[in-house]
Amino acid sequence: MSESKTAVVAGASGLTGSHILDALLTSPHYDQIVALVRKPLGRSHPKLRELPATLEGPSDLRIDDVFCALGTTIRKAGSKEEFVRVDKEIPLQIANWALQRGAGQFALVSSVSSDPKSATFYLQVKGELESGLNSMNFQSVHVARPSFLLGHRKEHRLGERIGIAAAALAQPLLIGGLRIYRSIESQTVAKALVNASVLGKPGRFVYHFDDLVGLAGKIS
Repeated sequence: MSESKTAVVAGASGLTGSHILDALLTSPHYDQIVALVRKPLGRSHPKLRELPATLEGPSDLRIDDVFCALGTTIRKAGSKEEFVRVDKEIPLQIANWALQRGAGQFALVSSVSSDPKSATFYLQVKGELESGLNSMNFQSVHVARPSFLLGHRKEHRLGERIGIAAAALAQPLLIGGLRIYRSIESQTVAKALVNASVLGKPGRFVYHFDDLVGLAGKIS
């Protein structure tokens, strides 16, 4: 790369978002990282800058790449309407805001089996977000579709913990086309999305388990 870039991170306080932030801060390919926050992250780094999640900021801010790891559960959100707001409407608002500031790439942490036509509400909303992003004027859209994400969460999600334990037992059986359902380290997903954005290939890309593992090791 001939020049460093500015990246925006939404969801930097979450499991995968925090790893995305770490990867960007240590990457020589980015010289400014803007974290969209509801409250201060409590971190200090010369490359890090925080902006309110309300997207109130300087109009002259120029953006190259956006990384979105926002996500909740219907239980935590309290309603389907609030879940849609957090998992679809806010990411699309961020995408529009970033496009107005010159962003060329959008990288998203989505979910395995996401589909706007899914009978499962959660997967339907995730799929609708992906479709919305794909219709926007980004040079590249990178979508990670992991199954269960491994790593230390600040919040306790009993159902997810049970699912991860079950997935670990089933992992050896998930072969062939079922490999996309293998659980994966959140740090691996983060590195994969950062590396995909550094490579900067134009187009619309969807990454499952094997793609993510491969991408995570491509760039030092």
